[in-house]
Amino acid sequence: MNDEENKSLKHKWIQKMKSEGKIDKNPTKDHESGLKALQNPTRRKILQVLTKTPRTLDEIKKELGIDKMQAKFHLEMLEASLFIEQTTKDNNHYYILSPRGKGYIDNAKMGK
Repeated sequence: MNDEENKSLKHKWIQKMKSEGKIDKNPTKDHESGLKALQNPTRRKILQVLTKTPRTLDEIKKELGIDKMQAKFHLEMLEASLFIEQTTKDNNHYYILSPRGKGYIDNAKMGK
């Protein structure tokens, strides 16, 4: 995917999130939510895991060696701060990186 296609997808995603009321109108609050989510190393590991392929809750908890309640807590925080999204395929719920999550991963790679 080229830069123009990425920009177009990101723009469409932002518009969708705004229309669903998921993006806070106050950019400072939105930024604080994102920073709070990324402060925890488990949540950063979840984002890394999701770079490979969409994963179910059970796959994530198994890969990270955490229990179901911990996994749900971290996934809910990442979803609320718009780093991940849920999708359904064949009656299974999967977590995927959102454009914001992909942006974080790309920026983290550049910082290495």
